[in-house]
Amino acid sequence: MQYRLIYILCILSSVISYGQVSFSVTPDKNDYNGKDVINLTIVLEMNGSEYNQQTPIRLPDLSKFNMIGSGSVNNGYMDPETNTVITQLVTRIALEPKQKGKLKIGSVLVTINNKIYKTEPFDVFIKDVDKKAVASTSNDVYLNMEIEDREVYQDQPTIAVLKVYSKNIDNLRKVRNINLPQQDNINVHPINFTKSEIDPSGYGNMPSQVLAMFMVFPNEAGYVEVPSVSASLNTYSAKNKILSNKVRLNVRKLPEGSPEYFKNAVGNFNVTVYNASKEKVEVKKPINVVVKVSGEGNLTDMYLPKIQESPDYEVFAPKITSKTAPGTAGIKGEISANYVVIPKKAGPISIKTEQFAYFNPADKQYVDLGQETLAVNAFSHEQIMEARSTVEKVNEYTNNFLETVDTPVLKTTSFKVKEKSKFHWNVLLANIFILLGLFIIYLLFKSWQKKRNLIKETVPLKPIGSVAETENEIRERLKTDITDYFSYLETLKNREDYQKFFDTIDEMDSEVRNQYFQSSKEEFRKFLEDYKGASIAEEYRNLSQRIQIEKYAPVKSAEGIDELLKDIVNLYSQICK
Repeated sequence: MQYRLIYILCILSSVISYGQVSFSVTPDKNDYNGKDVINLTIVLEMNGSEYNQQTPIRLPDLSKFNMIGSGSVNNGYMDPETNTVITQLVTRIALEPKQKGKLKIGSVLVTINNKIYKTEPFDVFIKDVDKKAVASTSNDVYLNMEIEDREVYQDQPTIAVLKVYSKNIDNLRKVRNINLPQQDNINVHPINFTKSEIDPSGYGNMPSQVLAMFMVFPNEAGYVEVPSVSASLNTYSAKNKILSNKVRLNVRKLPEGSPEYFKNAVGNFNVTVYNASKEKVEVKKPINVVVKVSGEGNLTDMYLPKIQESPDYEVFAPKITSKTAPGTAGIKGEISANYVVIPKKAGPISIKTEQFAYFNPADKQYVDLGQETLAVNAFSHEQIMEARSTVEKVNEYTNNFLETVDTPVLKTTSFKVKEKSKFHWNVLLANIFILLGLFIIYLLFKSWQKKRNLIKETVPLKPIGSVAETENEIRERLKTDITDYFSYLETLKNREDYQKFFDTIDEMDSEVRNQYFQSSKEEFRKFLEDYKGASIAEEYRNLSQRIQIEKYAPVKSAEGIDELLKDIVNLYSQICK
């Protein structure tokens, strides 16, 4: 009888253990310092194929923490001894505390087979915490900076994604004025500020939205901490500043064995040098020599190869122009250095650049491009004159004559009407008829004006519109025809009248700002950010800086002015839509 009872109990225990749910949350420890990260491990285990998870894992209120990162893995296998299907879901969450003291982490919920399972709440103790300007908990808005590839080489880019989370989906639309991190040991370049569609089922059922993407180039080896991204949360009552989390990067040092003239170029590049001047090279006359670096990598932050000095020529500081855009492995495009070189002697001259090498992180090796050489043949002034044709000589003599010789001014004579003593009665009668005609026209005009006033009194007055409608009507009347400016700027560019070109740009910018009732460029940039988006405002700021640089540049290139005009037409066309 006793053996039968034991046998029955064993059967019941095997049936009970055949199908069950295990749900738990475990922290890595209970006591933390202010800079420590709280790692939570959530384990959901279902023994049996009859269990169906109906909802995702729902997190408790974590408003007292910053969520740094999260991840999960799902495993399933069959126990060979009991023939039971075991499904296991493991989730890891990294939290950063906002305040010190005893903090409570509530229950995690999940629904399985119409039954709600929850974990036991527990407390963690924070000894100290750094005071930071974190997101306003009253608005439940959190910024999160995510960097997937946290182990890179020095000067190799990694992509960061900025997201915003909030329980109230309306708060996502109030985040503005995103300021990317700035630090000496990193270089940050924006990819875009285009907001994504709002994801209503974000992590933990909290709506989220991607605000910006940018590239981070660490310029020193070791552990590098990327500072927080700041933004402003505009509400009707106040304007709060919110900060994202910080991200720590493991920056690997570049391998040994680099060429002695290697500086900091990381990526994949090519170097070319050419003469941009179309005329023959003449001694003591300037020519334009362009050194162009193209490729993808830390293109905008690396040291460009310069032209070496030589007793055969004199070289001046270059003007830098760039055509770049974000790529998959860094900044891609081309950067050109336009040098002014003056030959000192006649004959063949070799213009050489510095030796250049870069590190390719894809192949994990250095690439030596060596030195680029441009061969030119300089002629003396006598040789240039002898090689000219007869027509060219005549044109030069004519131009010199018109510029140096004063042409005589023709003497003009003023003609006066001679006075006559004879009186003309025909003229008097004609003047009298003219005065009578004018008087009759005046009477007809007064009678027409009275009839018009009577018609106006009978017509009912139009209703006065709202302030917004009136403002739109005034703006339409003051709207500037921007295409006239574009065609005039194109004409000035072709004539190479650059002084008038930049004066016209300033006049066009002032007209556009007055159209939107904005007096200064800073107020206009804020207006664009509010009504046109952060990307348009950022493009306006960058374009204004480029205009000032091109305006006061000592040497102006036709390619740079042409590229600047294209960007002006593109941006102002978007503003004046």
